[in-house]
Amino acid sequence: MAYNNQGYAQYANSKIATASPAELTLMLYEGAIKFCNIAILAIEQNDLMKAHTNIIKVERIIEEFQATLNFKYPVAKDFDEVYKYIYARLIDANMTKDKEILEEVLKHLRTMRDTWKEVMRLAKTNA
Repeated sequence: MAYNNQGYAQYANSKIATASPAELTLMLYEGAIKFCNIAILAIEQNDLMKAHTNIIKVERIIEEFQATLNFKYPVAKDFDEVYKYIYARLIDANMTKDKEILEEVLKHLRTMRDTWKEVMRLAKTNA
C-alpha cells in the first residue's frame, strides 16, 4: 500500500512540476475548495482540530494568491479586496467554527475557480 501512495505522490509532484502558471492557479483553487469542504465536514463531526488545520490550509492558499498579485494591472486591487474579505471570513470561521461562514467562503471560491476556468478556456480559444 505504501508503494501506491508513493506512486501517487510522484504523479502529483510531476503534475505540479509540469503545470503552467494558469494550471497551478486552478490547482490552488481546487485545493482551497477541497480543504474548505473538509473543514465543514470536520465541524459537523465536531473534530475541531481537523477543522482548524484545514481552515489554515485555505488561509495559506489565499495568502499565496495575494502574494502573487501583479498590481501593474488595475484588476489586482479588486482581487486583493476579495482575498482580504475571504481571509477575514476564514479567521471568523476558525474562531467560531461556524460552518455557515465556510459555506459562504466556499461559494466565493467556487465562483472564482469557475471564472478562472473560463479565462483559461478563452485564452486557449484565442491562442
